[in-house]
Order: sequence, then structure tokens, then C-alpha cells
Amino acid sequence: MTSAWELLLPAASAPARARGRALREALRDAVRSGRLAAGTRLPSSRDLAADLGVSRGLVTEAYEQLTAEGYLRSGRGAGTWVGDAVRAARPRARDLAPRSSGVHANFVPGTPDLSLFPRSAWAAAQRSVLADLPHEGLGYPDPRGLPRLRTALAELLARRRGVVADPERIVVVSGVAQATALLAGVLHARGTRTAGVEDPGSPQHSALYASAGIGTVPLPLDREGLALAPLHASGVRVAVTTPAHQFPTGIAYSARRRAELLAWARSVDGLVLEDDYDGDFRYDRAPVGALQGLDPERVAYTGSVSKSLAPGLRLGWLLVPDWLADDVVERKRTTDLGHPALDQALFARFVERGDYDRQLRVCERAYRERRDALVSALAGHFPGARVTGIAAGLHAIATLPERYGPEERFVTRVTQAGVAVRPLAAYGHEGTVAAPAAGGEVRLVLGYAHLTPGRIRAGVARMAAAG
Repeated sequence: MTSAWELLLPAASAPARARGRALREALRDAVRSGRLAAGTRLPSSRDLAADLGVSRGLVTEAYEQLTAEGYLRSGRGAGTWVGDAVRAARPRARDLAPRSSGVHANFVPGTPDLSLFPRSAWAAAQRSVLADLPHEGLGYPDPRGLPRLRTALAELLARRRGVVADPERIVVVSGVAQATALLAGVLHARGTRTAGVEDPGSPQHSALYASAGIGTVPLPLDREGLALAPLHASGVRVAVTTPAHQFPTGIAYSARRRAELLAWARSVDGLVLEDDYDGDFRYDRAPVGALQGLDPERVAYTGSVSKSLAPGLRLGWLLVPDWLADDVVERKRTTDLGHPALDQALFARFVERGDYDRQLRVCERAYRERRDALVSALAGHFPGARVTGIAAGLHAIATLPERYGPEERFVTRVTQAGVAVRPLAAYGHEGTVAAPAAGGEVRLVLGYAHLTPGRIRAGVARMAAAG
């Protein structure tokens, strides 16, 4: 309300003969614009006159005039209120969150099943944390994160992902995007100007490094992971990777390639950023351990709850080598003074009580079933199709026989039929072209985690009818 009265101050400083008219116009504008909303009670004429430094009669006259015009309403002994005759245009807040409206089946990867979010367990953890958290726990946190959460994360990551997890080197962040941005900023300050990224790969890696002033060099893949000869020839000293389940090809880096990648990092005094975005989900055996566990001083490891709980929580972690830790923590401090303390305490309890492990088991069972539904549906509707990258993660690569091609025409027809798909070629970095499919083959990256088995089958059937 104070800001609304500030709109009237220029009127109070107008020349004496124009002051009444200026006050009435200012009040009208405030009501029309919505700054004084319908139903707002106005100060008494005595109080407003004192606030503005004008005579009470001037305010009384303005109130009476605007009441007569319908802008205000008043009653004997009931004060003066903003009337509801004026329909001010209310400011409209747009929602720019990604949506897939008008689509019967959306196979674009990157989204988990948000209906699996454990609302009851999360609400119970929240109530418990709110009841137990001391008052000082709501103050500015350690920029690395609450010690309680960093300790819980160190145990979790060591047990599930095989990392060498020192709580003192864990930084709680708002997702992998912030982890990458923090690391890119530190590396740029240390003189890094280029970084290698997987090609094809996640577009966000290049964009995040570019925002820190670091250019990216696309590096091709082979059957075992990042190809070594182009990596050595590139001259970069930083490589961004997704070794547990490469996005989007689905490759799991071989043991030999992991060793070769770390040998490269040591030989150039370099760093590997390991984005473990869906490493928890493996369906044929235990998940492959994180690359960081083999050389904690040459690998910065990052992950989040975006695939296991929900991306909207904006909660993740960055485990950095000792030689980068102080710089990363200081950049986190200057960026946002630390992650929200209440969210951290809540997630710490969720991990400590085993709720997070239970959630991962629920997700793994659901996603395995959906993967199987996708493979079965593709086999039934697209005879001869090859499906790869299905041992882990939340997406698969489907290579359809050449009779369904050419790829661009197939994607256009399927899209017109209401099925959202994305070809593998779409994940090539700017300035490069993904290796063409053999002949007229169609190579698609199909995300399945957010679709029920029934919707997967119906979506594949619709895709086949259109293709």
C-alpha cells in the first residue's frame, strides 16, 4: 500500500492551484492501473493529508469527487474504499515452462514420471524437519550445503555410485545446470577457453560453457565411448562426459575407454566432468560405478534428483577435486549464498531414513516395465527395428529399417499424427552433422520414463500408422 501512496506524492508537490486536480488524477490512475485494487481501504482523509503534507479539505474533496464518479465508495462511519466499478486490466503472468499440448504421445526424452513423486513420504519428512529444525537452521547456510546433507550424500554416493565421497568436497547445487555453470566459471577464471563435449550430446553443456565464456569442441564417439584420437588432437584439457549411459546414444563407456580417458586427463593436466544424470537406473545388472571413483583428482562428478524425484525440486550435487574445491565454493557463495536450508534438511532426512533408496527402487521397477513395453511395441509394429541403449537409463535408440525413411519425411508424418519424436541427428552440435543412418534408415531417440505402458503401446501404434 505504501508504494501506491507514493504515486500521489507528485500531486502533493504540484502548484497550489493545481494540487486538487493533480491529486484526483493520481487517484484515478492508481485505481485504473490496479495499483489500488478493488476493495482496498483508503486511509482517512486526516491520515492521508498528513502523509502527503496537504490540507485535509483537499483530500476530502478528492474522495468526494471520485466517489461520485464511481472510483471510490464510502459509508457513514465505514471509511472509504476502492470501488469495483473499474475493471483494471490485471497483469498476466505467463508460464514459459515446456509443455507438449496437442500431442497424443510424447517420446522426447528428458522427463521422468512425475506421478511417481512420493508425496506422502515427502510431506512426512517436511513435517518432521519443520518440527525439529532449530531457529538458527533457517539462517544463511554453509555455501557447500548443510553438513547433515553432505554427510548423507557422501554415504549414498559411495554406496550406490562407487564415488570417493568426501563431505568437505561436496557442494549442494540447484541441479546439474548450476553445477556445470559453477565449474565453467571457475575454469574460465583459471584460463580455460575451450572444453570438449560429446557429439552427439546434450545441448545444455555447450550453452552452459558458452555462458561462462568457454567455447566447446564437439568430440565424436565410437562404440566404447568418447573417441580417443579426436580428443588428443583437439588440444582441450577439459572434457564433458556422460559415461554411465551416454546421452543420447545410450553407450556405457567400456572399462578400457574409462582408463584411457583418465590417462588422457593426467597427461594434459586436465579434468573430466562426469554428468551422472541417470546412472542409478540399470536393468541388466548393478549400475556401472562412477568414473570419479577411479581418479577423484581428475574427475568432477555431478548428479541430481531430477530423474529420481522431480526436476522442479532443483536439487543436485557437485563433487569436486581438492584443487578446485575452494574456488567452486567461493563462486557458489557469491552466486546465491547457498542452497535453501529447509530443502536441504528435508532431503537429508529423506536420504537418512531410506526413503530415497525406496524411491529409486520404485522408479527402477516402473521404468524397466516401460522399457520392456517400448521394445515389445517396436518389435510388433516395426518389424526389423533395432533397439539399443536399453540396458540403462530412461531412453533408447530405435533404428527403423530403410523402408520407413527417409528420416526427415518419417518424422514429419509422425509429428503431424500427434506423436512427438526426436531423431538422433537432432543432438549433433552446431557446426557438425551426426553420422547419417545407413541407407534410408530412421534413427530415433525415444524417451519412455514419463509414459505408462499403455500410452507407450498406443503411441508406437500411432507412429506406425503414420509412418
